Amino acid sequence: MTSTMLSAQLRALASPEMAVVLQRFFKTGPGEYGEGDRFLGIKVPMLRALAKQQDASLATISALLASEFHEERVFALLLLMQFYKHGTVHDKTAAYELYLSRTRHINNWDLVDVSAPHIVGHYLADKPRERLYELAASASLWERRIAIIATFHFIRLHQFDDTLHLAALLCDDRHDLMHKAVGWMLREVGKRDQAVEEAFLLPRYRTLPRTLLRYAIERFPEERRLAYLRGTV
Repeated sequence: MTSTMLSAQLRALASPEMAVVLQRFFKTGPGEYGEGDRFLGIKVPMLRALAKQQDASLATISALLASEFHEERVFALLLLMQFYKHGTVHDKTAAYELYLSRTRHINNWDLVDVSAPHIVGHYLADKPRERLYELAASASLWERRIAIIATFHFIRLHQFDDTLHLAALLCDDRHDLMHKAVGWMLREVGKRDQAVEEAFLLPRYRTLPRTLLRYAIERFPEERRLAYLRGTV
C-alpha cells in the first residue's frame, strides 16, 4: 500500500474523544515538550495489529514518518522496525540511516522508546558506537533520549559500559524526561547486576536529580532504597 492508502486506513480508526485525551497526556500545550503535536485518537494495540498486516517500503515509511499526526509517526516506526527485523544486511543499514536522518519526526518519548533499542541499538551492537555520543551531545531532547534508550539493547546482552558512560554524560541534563530515561536504563542495568549499578550510583547519588535516582533504585530492597533517598548509604 502507498502511504496515502495507509493514512486513510488510520484515519478511519480515529476517535476525536481519544485524541483529546492523548493530547493532554503527551503534553502538547504551549511551552510543553510535545507542543503543537496532533493526534488522531488511536490506541497503540490497534496500530500494532494493523502494522503486522503490512509490508511497507522505505519510501512509504518515510512519507508516513513525516506526518503531522502522532499516531501515523508511531505506525511508521512500527513498520520500520518490521522492515529492519526481516530485512537483509543492506536493508538494516538503510533502515538505520533513515531513522537517524528523520529524528526531527521522532519527537516524543513514546516514539523514541518503542523504536530506538530495536533499530539503533540492534544495529550498533556489533559496530562502533560513537554515533550515540554525538546524539547525547545534541541540542535535541529527543536525540539525547535516543542515545540512552538505544542502549537498552546492549543491556539485554549484559553489555553495560555504554549505558554507564552515557548516563554519566546525561545525568545532569536539564530536562526531566532525560532524568526518567537515564534512571530507567540504570534500573535495567541493576535488574541484571545490582553491584554494577551501585558502583555507578554510590559516588553520585547525593547530587543526582531526585527523579533520576528514584527511577534508578525503584527495584532495590526497601531498606536499601530508603537509605539512598535519605542519603545514608
